[in-house]
Amino acid sequence: QVEVVESGGGLVQPGGSLRLSCAASGLNFNAAAMGWFRQVPGKEREFVCSISGSGVTTLYAEPVTGRFTVSRDNAQKTVFLQMNTLKPEDTAAYYCAAKIWSSTSRNENEYKYWGQGTQVTVSS
Repeated sequence: QVEVVESGGGLVQPGGSLRLSCAASGLNFNAAAMGWFRQVPGKEREFVCSISGSGVTTLYAEPVTGRFTVSRDNAQKTVFLQMNTLKPEDTAAYYCAAKIWSSTSRNENEYKYWGQGTQVTVSS
């Protein structure tokens, strides 16, 4: 049984930082590209970033490029999302997802396993 669990969300002031974690189990983690997506109520879920199974290749959405960094620890089967210089428009539920292939992707339909999400609120 595959399980994907996010943690690390919370309330932060504009300009601040947060680090999200995503622990996965029950799958061949080293061979699975991982992605982060976010969703605001009433809007479609949007791509944030993706990292290949090896961790060598990363892909970012334009709004977060230069501010967010995705990384992974395959020994711990965990993916991290370091979010810096946060803006109110980054407020959303953040979801971690796993592909069954190792290449990165912006397409949420290519991700098979999803976590329940963790809320990030950027507000003063």
